[in-house]
Amino acid sequence: MTSTIKEAYLDNAATTKPLPEVVEIMNKCMEEDFGNPSSKHQKGIDAEKYLKEAREIIANSLRCKPKEIIFTSGGTESNNQAIITSALLNSRAGKHVITTSVEHSSVLEPFAFLERSGFEVTYLPVNSSGQISRESLENAIRPDTILVSVMHVNNEIGAVNDIKALSEVIAEANQDREKNQKIIFHVDAIQSYGKFKINPSSLGIDLMSVSGHKINGPKGSGFLYIKENTKTGAYIFGGGQESLLRSGTQNVPAIAGLGVSVKEIYDNHAEKISKLYELKRFLINELLKIEDVYINGLSEEIITELKSDAELEPQNRTLEFGAPHVVSASFSGIKSEVLLNALSDKKIYVSSGSACSSNRPELSGTLKAIGVTDEMLDATLRFSFSVFTTKEELEYAIEALKELLPMLRMFMKR
Repeated sequence: MTSTIKEAYLDNAATTKPLPEVVEIMNKCMEEDFGNPSSKHQKGIDAEKYLKEAREIIANSLRCKPKEIIFTSGGTESNNQAIITSALLNSRAGKHVITTSVEHSSVLEPFAFLERSGFEVTYLPVNSSGQISRESLENAIRPDTILVSVMHVNNEIGAVNDIKALSEVIAEANQDREKNQKIIFHVDAIQSYGKFKINPSSLGIDLMSVSGHKINGPKGSGFLYIKENTKTGAYIFGGGQESLLRSGTQNVPAIAGLGVSVKEIYDNHAEKISKLYELKRFLINELLKIEDVYINGLSEEIITELKSDAELEPQNRTLEFGAPHVVSASFSGIKSEVLLNALSDKKIYVSSGSACSSNRPELSGTLKAIGVTDEMLDATLRFSFSVFTTKEELEYAIEALKELLPMLRMFMKR
C-alpha cells in the first residue's frame, strides 16, 4: 500500500472545508448583494431573499416549517439559547434538568450555569459504546423535570443515541402533565445533521442545534430548530430579527452559504454516507493491523463484522456502527500529543479530542465515561471524514503511522 497523497486532512469533526459553491455565493453576497435584509429598498429585498431561500432549504431537509428555523452564529450559540432560555422560562414548573455525562462543552457549560442559578442537574451515565439507555432516562425524570438535552452523535467517538426511544420516554412522562409543565426535549445535532436524515417532528424533538461549518458550510453559521409552540425565548435582544428570537443584523453571506451546503449535503445523500462508512471500515481494519492499537466506542462484535469480508450496510444499523465520519483510536505506549504533532509534521491532520476545548487540556470525559483505561486516556486520536476525504488520504495516514509508531514508542520508553 503506497499512496501518492502527501497531505491528509482528517479532522472534519472539528471543521470542514467549505464547498466551492459556498464560497461562490458568499462572495456574491459580500460584493454585490450586500444590503441589510431589514432594509425596505431593493438592496435589502435582494439580501432578504437569501435568508428566505436558505430557511426553506433547511426546513425542507427537516420536513418542518420555515418559521421553525432561526439563524444563529453556530452550534455553541444554538445550544446556549436552547438550554438557558427554555430552562429559565419554564422554571415555574420545576427546576430539575437532565443531560448526559458526555456532552460537548457548549452544552455542559450552560448546564453548569443553570446549576449556579439554582437548578438541579442530573447527568446520565453512558454504556461502553457511549450511549445513554432508555431506562436511565426513565429513572431520572421527576415531577419537577422541565428539560432534557441529549447529543445525537458524540463528537469524540461517534456514538449515536436512540433519539426516538428517548423522546418516547419523555412523551410518556408528559401524558399526565399540564401543557405548561411539559418536558422540553433538546437535541444537539451538530455532529449528526448532514450525516443522517433527521425529521424532528417524527423523532419528538422540540429544540435542535446545528452548525454550518461541520457540513462544508461557513464558520459563524448555524441554526436552531424550534418546534412551533415550544416555550422558549430570545437569547440576544435588540432589533427583533429572526421572529424576535435572535436580534442582530443577519449574517447574509454565512446564511446563504449555509443554505447551499445543506442543499449539497443532502443531494445524493445515501451515496455520500455509504462512501463515508466504507472509509470508516477501511481505516478501522488498517489501524487494527498495527500492533497495540484499539478502537473506542465499538463492541468487539461490531469490530469483527467490520473486519469480515461480508457486505455490510452499517447505515441501517447506526446505533451499533456509530456515525459514519468518526473513528476514535488509542495507541498504547505513546502520548496522543506526541503522535499528533508527528503526524502534523507529515501534513496529516487529526485531533486528540474536541477542538472546541483545545484551550482546556483536561483528559476526555467521554473516554473516561466509556471505560477507557487511564493509560489510554492520553493516547487517543480522533480521525474524522467529510465528502472530500479519499481512501488515498487514509492510506497515507496509515503509512505514516506504521513508520512513526515504532520510533516514537521506543523514544517514549527511554
